Amino acid sequence: MKVTLFATCLVDMFQSSVGKATVELLERLGCEIDFPESQVCCGQPSYNSGYVKESKDAFKRMIDTFSDSEYVVSPSGSCAYMFHEYPEIFKGDPIWEPKAKKLAEKTFELTQFIVEVLKIEDVGAKFEGTVTYHTSCHMTRLLGVVKPPMILLNNVKGLKFTELPGKEQCCGFGGTFSVKMAQISEQMVDEKVRHVEETGAEYLIGADAGCLINIGGRIERTGKPIKVMHIAEILNSR
Repeated sequence: MKVTLFATCLVDMFQSSVGKATVELLERLGCEIDFPESQVCCGQPSYNSGYVKESKDAFKRMIDTFSDSEYVVSPSGSCAYMFHEYPEIFKGDPIWEPKAKKLAEKTFELTQFIVEVLKIEDVGAKFEGTVTYHTSCHMTRLLGVVKPPMILLNNVKGLKFTELPGKEQCCGFGGTFSVKMAQISEQMVDEKVRHVEETGAEYLIGADAGCLINIGGRIERTGKPIKVMHIAEILNSR
């Protein structure tokens, strides 16, 4: 099965290990991976800031970039969902709406793709440690991916899972929200870190780089002994 990696900006610039783990994992599961270098930002930051018209050039470039892909897979529920927004953005456009729908239909978040498309629930991963999982807003509430991460984590040998209190609460990142509403964002991430501490977990796991950078940064600044990892890195552990 041929899969095109939609790496996302944050993974490309700040968490290259997540991109590497994603590729290695999918290849081990029998996928052939390609990475079009023409991919750019999906346009989410500017779009969420209200610059819809100005974002459309980026949207169109991404649609064209992945036009020949069989499947598009991303280690980010938030960015994968942005592709699912494209059809609504281009609604009524005779040229771009059909193209946008085609892209949305073949775009999946990583765990969603593994469970729902590859039909795999145990990737053969092994990881020793107690972990908790942060359910990011866009991935769960908008993209609707809830069960796949839990199914895969529950089948990781050696992993001990503990539920995160208030898991449905936002971590305070929200892209440009954390910049525009910095004081509120800080209070939200502090609450999230307190909940993580309550679990007694050694590791905080998530599926969105933005959330992990936000929570992980706060954990580091406050000196908490909790490690932050992307779920792709856990699933790629052997």
